[in-house]
Amino acid sequence: MLTKGQHDLIRYICIPWNGHYINMKRRSQVGLIHTLHLALLRKLGLQCKFQSGRRPTAPLGSRILSDPSKVYEHNMWDHIQWTSEQEELARQKAEENSSIKVSMEDQVQYDKDASVYWDKFYRAHQNKFFKDRRWLFQEFPELFPNRAFDGNEGVEESTQNSASLGQAKLDCFNKTCDKQNIADTVQKENPVKQTKSGKNLEYMKQDKRRTDMWKNPEYFPGIDFNFRIFEVGCGAGNSVFPVLDEICDPRPFLYCCDFSECAVELVKSHPSYNPTRCYAFVHDLCNEAGATYPFPDGSIDIILLVFVLSSIHPKRMQNVVNRLSKLLKPGGMILFRDYGRYDMTQLRLKKGRCLFGNFYVRGDGTCVYFFTKEEISNIFISAGLKEVQNLMDRRLQVNRKKRIAMHRVWVQCKYLKPSVNYLR
Repeated sequence: MLTKGQHDLIRYICIPWNGHYINMKRRSQVGLIHTLHLALLRKLGLQCKFQSGRRPTAPLGSRILSDPSKVYEHNMWDHIQWTSEQEELARQKAEENSSIKVSMEDQVQYDKDASVYWDKFYRAHQNKFFKDRRWLFQEFPELFPNRAFDGNEGVEESTQNSASLGQAKLDCFNKTCDKQNIADTVQKENPVKQTKSGKNLEYMKQDKRRTDMWKNPEYFPGIDFNFRIFEVGCGAGNSVFPVLDEICDPRPFLYCCDFSECAVELVKSHPSYNPTRCYAFVHDLCNEAGATYPFPDGSIDIILLVFVLSSIHPKRMQNVVNRLSKLLKPGGMILFRDYGRYDMTQLRLKKGRCLFGNFYVRGDGTCVYFFTKEEISNIFISAGLKEVQNLMDRRLQVNRKKRIAMHRVWVQCKYLKPSVNYLR
């Protein structure tokens, strides 16, 4: 409810919008008043017809362009079908842009200094370049174990078994929570004694138990959690913090890594970073010889691999996925999304940026590859994973102000680690 003062302030600001109160001399003030009006509504948490924070009424994936004359009515159209002519024109454009290759000497340098270029990227842009990926929860419901695989048609028996396993983990988690709630109630009803220094005796015992656990060679961060997510290539945390905020049933422990030290520091310095639920660390996926993970193999439920594999040299991609598959529990899954062949980004690259094939270097020195479904399928199946989803997501992104329509192409996949019985 608004106070009387707030009602009066809104009325005061809105009065000049009535036509008979505005004369020719005061029309220059209209823009300022309009801005103040919007700012006040936002501050008070109100909505108006021209300012709304709600999601669009049409769910993601259902906005189909059936009438080309209405292309500029929305910012994005889903499930765009390309004609054979469009596909051929895109192929020709990609070939034209790839006609001039980067010299071998420079290719070696870009490969060697990949982490340096990404460090420069994050130092320049901090956490302001990418938007938070809240679309993850619509595209990847597997992030919610209690409703994993809902709506995924054609999922086979092994996937259904994994969903059952996820439900069992949830039941176990709920029992643990019940025990914790009982313990909290008992603690409230029976206040514990305090030491002379004012420290809670029970807390001191808990600290000692934690210290003993850390001394245990089998201990690792997140060992007490039943559901563990690992994001590879976390950047500034645009997936990390939405996941931590959104998923609470059960509460996951989230590991995240990047080979840019600057990116990892951005995650750790974020006000929402909580070391009791998250562990961020620097890791180079392409240098597995001397690198180790802060958790054992077979301990991860979900691996997020979103717009990361494309930045890795194609000759190293298979080894990277092979190693990641070992981190998954049986029934665990890799959720993948990356650039597809002939995406707008590829067709806009200038001549002289092609390293080889469909692998390019951007102006800032970071690299990018553009995949086909078949390439992704070969990589993940060769790593011993079972294909659950592999689709080419084609959309039409519209700039209504400039009257420009741009074709976006992404590959989205889900790959399951089968049980031991399946492997046999």
